[in-house]
Formats: sequence, structure tokens, C-alpha cells
Amino acid sequence: MVSSFQFSSLPKISFGPGKRLELPVLVKPFGSTVLMLTGSTSIHYSGHGDEIVKKLKDNGFTVHIETIGSEPSPKMVDDIAEKYKGRGIRVVVAVGGGSVMDAGKAVSAMLVVEYPVKHYLEDVGDMDHPGTKMPFIAMPTTSGTGSEMTKNAVLSEVGKRGFKKSLRHENFIPNIAIIDPEMMLTCPPKLTATSGMDAFTQLLESYVSKQSNPMTDALALQGLKMIKRHLLRAYLEGENNLEARSGMALAAMFSGITLAHAGLGLVHGFAAPIGAHCNMPHGAVCGSLMSRVNAMTIDKIISDRKSPVFNKFLIVSKIFSDFKYKDDAEYLIAFKDKLEHITNVLEISPLDPEVFTDEMIAKIVSETRHKHHPVTFSEEELEIMIRRRLAVLK
Repeated sequence: MVSSFQFSSLPKISFGPGKRLELPVLVKPFGSTVLMLTGSTSIHYSGHGDEIVKKLKDNGFTVHIETIGSEPSPKMVDDIAEKYKGRGIRVVVAVGGGSVMDAGKAVSAMLVVEYPVKHYLEDVGDMDHPGTKMPFIAMPTTSGTGSEMTKNAVLSEVGKRGFKKSLRHENFIPNIAIIDPEMMLTCPPKLTATSGMDAFTQLLESYVSKQSNPMTDALALQGLKMIKRHLLRAYLEGENNLEARSGMALAAMFSGITLAHAGLGLVHGFAAPIGAHCNMPHGAVCGSLMSRVNAMTIDKIISDRKSPVFNKFLIVSKIFSDFKYKDDAEYLIAFKDKLEHITNVLEISPLDPEVFTDEMIAKIVSETRHKHHPVTFSEEELEIMIRRRLAVLK
């Protein structure tokens, strides 16, 4: 019997090579004045940034450009929103990675309200956002967060009292998502690796989540097949392999849909406090911890072959398997090795022991939540996961 579930609306999706050229047509119904948020390098090095701006201007649009150079903070969002209030902005366009998507989503929501964004953040603020916004168009240049599919914008304040929290409302789902794999061809290998591991983590965690459903399962499995086929190729051949870039773009898109409807697991449970206290990019956190977290998860479930999550891990393990094994448990063990292999091929950096001190590890562990993860770990076990990814000081 299938358990009950709900599924939210999605953006209008325009997917495929060359779809960036549709932007003027898609913007036109909203108005003639555009606020474009870009990454510090993406719009310049994608090879298409100047082309996009020129095409808008040639079609009579006024374009204002703001650069997002890091994961967005409440102050960054407030500063941009205040700068452009009353200047006739009719649509916000975000061109970049997940941080740019989140910043654009938040700015579009804050252009039309009075108070600073911190008042509306989950677990931080004291007000409910009314859900009003400027129309928002998302154009990702990386294949990672899937933020172009979600209703929340993640904002961070880094420091001793730091936090990483969401501005969230059903209306914040982008009006349009333009996903053009050609925009991703020049994504640097390191960013390709960490963003790809973020998408991989999101797909796996949403698939084995306690609140997954048949729709998220179908999308997550298809996305995981794309990861198997295309992640390493995108990393090794990224500038010349449009097929791999297209596959990873699709995987990231699916991961955004599945995380929004099934929730995430322990790797992302770690990512929130680490991002708040350690100024470490989100994708790097996911990439560094994924193999260790899933290895210990598999160790816990491998003895109970009647468990639904055992069967789910078995399905995924068979997708990533290079051989046929006689015993089901052998597939899961091989999947642990495969995750370690992928982490090594992508040259994902270990955690810095000078940052992850005993005090910091204790703080992170105390703030880590994993209610949707298929198994529960003690704080001692969570600490072991982090320590197993610490670099050896030379």
C-alpha cells in the first residue's frame, strides 16, 4: 500500500543546450527593467554572460547587475534589496551557482517587504513572510544544489554565533528555470566536483529518506543513474563533453525536486552547523563527508536484510556496481568502496584539523540533526564520522 504524500508546484522549466537565448522572450511579460545577480566568475567565464546581457539590452531591456561572491548572508540580501527598491525592477534573474540562486530568490522576496530578511528566517526571525515577491528567473551555471527547483533560499552568518537558515515560502519557487548545459561547460573541475557531490548526496539522501514517496523515488533513481554515468566524465572532460554536462544538469534538477519533497539526511545535517561556523562551501562539506556517513549507515543496516532501507541501498548499490555479486550484502560493501573511489578521483579535500578542533567538532555534533536519515546515530558516532575525514597534519 502506498502511503499518502503531497507534491508542490514546479517552475516553468526550459531545459537544453541554447535555452539561454530564450531569456528575452521569457522576461518580456514581466517588464523591461531587470536586476541580474551573477557569480563572481560564472557570467564572465561561462562564455555566454556578455551574450546574455547584450541580448537583453538589444531587445530594449534595462539591466542592472550585482555580483554574489560568496554564500549569501542576510546583510548581502538586505543591501541589494534596499539599493533597488523604488528603481522600477520588474524581474530578478540569477545566473550562477547555488549561492547566486539563493541570493536571487531572497532578493526577489525582499524587494517588496519592509523589514530586514533576518526577521523572516526559519528559527531566527519573529515574522512570517507574506509570500509576495518580484518575478524570479533562475539560470544555473553549476550542477549541484538544484535551488532552481526549490521554495527556500539558504542564508548564512558565519562565526561563533553563526547560523545557516532558510527563507522559505511556497511562492518563492522560481517562476522560470532556464537550464542550459552549455552554460556549464567552463565550470572549473573543482567546482564541478563539489557541486556534483552535492547533487549526488541530495539524490541519495532523499531516496533513502524516511519521508520519501513514489514520485521522489522515481526521480531520485533516475538522477542517481545520471550521476553514475556522467559525474566523473563531467569532472575529467567537462569543457568538451556536453552530454556529461547535460546529464549532470538533469541530475541536479531532479535533486532539487526530491530534496524539497522528501527531505535530506545526515550529510546535510552536518552541513548546516559546519557552514555556519567554519566558512566552508556547502558542496565541499557534502563531498568530504558523503563517503564516511554512508559507510557507517550501511554498516548499521547491513545485518537487517528485511529492512526497506536495506532494499533501497541495494538498488542504488547495483546501479553503481561494476560487477555482479552472489550476496546482496556484497553489493552494499562494494558501494562503500565506490563512494570512496569517487571521492578520491574527484580529489575532494579532507577536513582541516586546524579548523575542526576538538571544541569545534563538539559544537558541530551538538547542533547536527538527522531526523529524516534512515538510521539514528549517537553523538559519539557522529564525532567518529568527522574525525575520519580529518587530514593528517604533516
